[in-house]
Amino acid sequence: MLFPEMAIVRQELHAEKIEDIPAAVSNALQPLQLDSQTKPGASVAVAVGSRGISHIAVIVSECVKSLTDSGLEPFIVPAMGSHGGNTPEGERSVLSRLGITESSVNAPILAAKDVVKIGTLDIGVPILMDKRAAEADHIVVINRVKPHTKFHGPIESGLTKILTVGLGKGEGAVLYHRAAVQHTFGILQDAARNILENRSVLFGLAILEDGYRNVSRLSAVRPENWFESERALLDETRMMTPRIPFDGVDILIIDEIGKEISGIGMDSNVTGRHRDIVGDFLTAPNVKRIFVRDLSPESDGNGNGIGLADVTTRRLVDALDLEKTYTNALTAISPEKAAIPMTFETDRECIEACLNTIGLVQPEEVRIIRIKNTATLETLWASRAFEGDVTLNPNLKILRKWEPMAFDDTGNLFDFGLKIER
Repeated sequence: MLFPEMAIVRQELHAEKIEDIPAAVSNALQPLQLDSQTKPGASVAVAVGSRGISHIAVIVSECVKSLTDSGLEPFIVPAMGSHGGNTPEGERSVLSRLGITESSVNAPILAAKDVVKIGTLDIGVPILMDKRAAEADHIVVINRVKPHTKFHGPIESGLTKILTVGLGKGEGAVLYHRAAVQHTFGILQDAARNILENRSVLFGLAILEDGYRNVSRLSAVRPENWFESERALLDETRMMTPRIPFDGVDILIIDEIGKEISGIGMDSNVTGRHRDIVGDFLTAPNVKRIFVRDLSPESDGNGNGIGLADVTTRRLVDALDLEKTYTNALTAISPEKAAIPMTFETDRECIEACLNTIGLVQPEEVRIIRIKNTATLETLWASRAFEGDVTLNPNLKILRKWEPMAFDDTGNLFDFGLKIER
């Protein structure tokens, strides 16, 4: 089989990097005047999730320091729904891989799976919360604000989600997802409103990232303007979110998927493909076939989202921890995302399967894009059919000349290639 020529293309993304993260945290929290809102010695549950957010360990550590300097006694609560297998050991392991340990943030980590009921939604769904957070004098949540992969709305992934789904642990996460099938994910705002009215939430620390995954802004959100602020932050981050700069892609090759990359392994806002009981969609870049090569080591065997691919490799399937993958998929009411696609031994076989199922397209006309993952989009491989698109786009530049798609002696693609440090 003939394969198209490929070239490495660089796209210019939105850049707005904060250089001094500790100072940015301090500046964000200073206007809150925590001393005037709290009593010395009060306990504070600091809710931290499972995503691979840039500099998250430093951000959490500086937040803890600010709370401690105000005479408070903060502790870390894993707020990641069912991630980490919904076990204390798994949650601690996830945080550790993010660089968050008791010694690194100078605060105890209280990880457990038991929850308590702290209220009830109008639709009859109980509002559940981590027992330690519910019993604390105050609550603080830290999370990145970004578009969600499962639904779209005025508030998606961010502070509201971690306050509800995250602190709801596995049991709460299941309830919210099941209820959303009939009532939409607007229930998360209803749950958050109840929590904000009945618990002392000191603030939410919202993190925004630019197109290069650098922290671009840190914003302390007060309870009294919680939803208004989060809506504005989501609109702001949409402008910085990177995309594949082409439309009409025959084959999308993704080198790796993983939980630290996206909640569903590969961000559907990038791939344009989603299958879910609350709604399917196929949007730009309108991909016909998706081939996923590997599971990232940081995902720790959780391959949730692999079901959105058409083909994959035996090495990825062998790396799956099915218990973690299934737990995550069932919690999110998305068993389809844990479905294992057609599996082949080599990359060459996977690409051949894709080429044979996109119609009568000549090799020189095949529109193939290869990316490292859906969170790293500065450099990508594009097939020769995109040459005209690249030439017309001032934000794109060819970094390596067109060359035949190359495989090693085992039939697998060579390493992704050029990496640019910023």
